[in-house]
Amino acid sequence: MLEKVKQALKLTTDAYDDDLTDLIAAALLDLGLAGVVIPATIDALVRRAVVTYCRIHLIGLSDGEFSRWKASYDEQKAQLSMATGYTDFSMIGDTEAWALDQVGAAQASIAPAG
Repeated sequence: MLEKVKQALKLTTDAYDDDLTDLIAAALLDLGLAGVVIPATIDALVRRAVVTYCRIHLIGLSDGEFSRWKASYDEQKAQLSMATGYTDFSMIGDTEAWALDQVGAAQASIAPAG
């Protein structure tokens, strides 16, 4: 996931890897807070939302650009949170189990391929 985000942001240096890793985890957890279940294999829709989140928080954007990219991320998050394949309403009410699932999914998705 890290390499795909770097490629999308056109970053060729490793200088931001720690920041990007944290931002990827934060993006996945933010999506989880909106009710999005992170699939075991990150697909294009979730990856696009993560890339957008990272662009917002890593790259210095003007106020107008920030607003535009933030609106784009919010729309992506809203669409994912309402899509059948990205939600699990059976966990509603079990906040602790849901949170643990989301943290586990976030950690697994950013772990380097070995």
